[in-house]
Amino acid sequence: MSAQEPILIWGAGAIGGTLGAYWARAGIPVLLVDIVPEHVEACRTTGLAITGPIEEFRQVIPAVTPDELTGTYKCIVLAVKAGATEAAIAALAPHLAPDGFVLSAQNGLNEIAIAREVGAARTMGCFVNFGADWHGPGEILYGNAGAVVVGEINGQISARALAMHKLLRIFAPASVLTTNIWGYLWGKLSYGAMLFATALTEDSMSANFADPERLVVWLALGQEVAAVADARGVSTLGFGEFDPMVFAPGRPEYPQIETIAWLADYTAKTAKTHSGIWRDLAVRKRKTEVDPQIGIIAAIGREVGVATPAIETMVELIHDVEEGRRPQSPDTLKVLIEQCRSVLTGA
Repeated sequence: MSAQEPILIWGAGAIGGTLGAYWARAGIPVLLVDIVPEHVEACRTTGLAITGPIEEFRQVIPAVTPDELTGTYKCIVLAVKAGATEAAIAALAPHLAPDGFVLSAQNGLNEIAIAREVGAARTMGCFVNFGADWHGPGEILYGNAGAVVVGEINGQISARALAMHKLLRIFAPASVLTTNIWGYLWGKLSYGAMLFATALTEDSMSANFADPERLVVWLALGQEVAAVADARGVSTLGFGEFDPMVFAPGRPEYPQIETIAWLADYTAKTAKTHSGIWRDLAVRKRKTEVDPQIGIIAAIGREVGVATPAIETMVELIHDVEEGRRPQSPDTLKVLIEQCRSVLTGA
């Protein structure tokens, strides 16, 4: 990629909008694509406002809706919700240059779907763990800094991966270039599954992780994700002091408990007190990404012969909240607590 080739960011919400604002402010050519006309108009006229404890600024960024987009691009950063991945890929594919690639700056294992549609050679993985929320047209809360890791899905160090790493360091100076991006993606799923479970109540992420009664939930979910990853031959990697390998089969329990205690402290130090999943359910009243992000773990578990009863129960409960059959409440989480207690005790 030359310095003059614009980066196309498909999805200008929490992740894509934050990356785009930082890159544009640094003079990197960026074009945002988003399906919300009011957000597009704000970004390209009055500017995209980044607020929160990290820093605050407003940046005007070229932006279009998908029907306004023309041309082809060598670098497309996909930053839509996991559930919108396949539709977004279908829409952006005509705009991907023959020698171009798609970088998945998303939560989950979306690289699998992207590679299936545009080819593995045109797919690059990215692990993002900073805290941000889209609050409305032209407004994003950047709640806390976090890990950013990039790598080719085949484990090679390529020129384009080196270039993307350089770009990501503009946003997050400690960004990492890896030969094991799948390890990071699977590692985050352990944390991600736990975050979905915290959304079953109205409590903050930190309050959930700090409650001793709920510890069985975080242990069971972490262990199930790690077991599926292990069966797939993946060595998981984490962020900060969160090491998903502590949940791997045969590992002792105490380091797992220490890890949950660290999560309670880590999530207490951010302006983003609740997860984006909680916001989808409680504020935006819309469906979450539970199926493409977490349901896929259960599906892969069935393929490799690993049972995931805690994950399956949690996914069902999220569906219940989405459909209005259950509220976000301690009673709803209690159903999962009982299931996880049975899983851990073998009852």
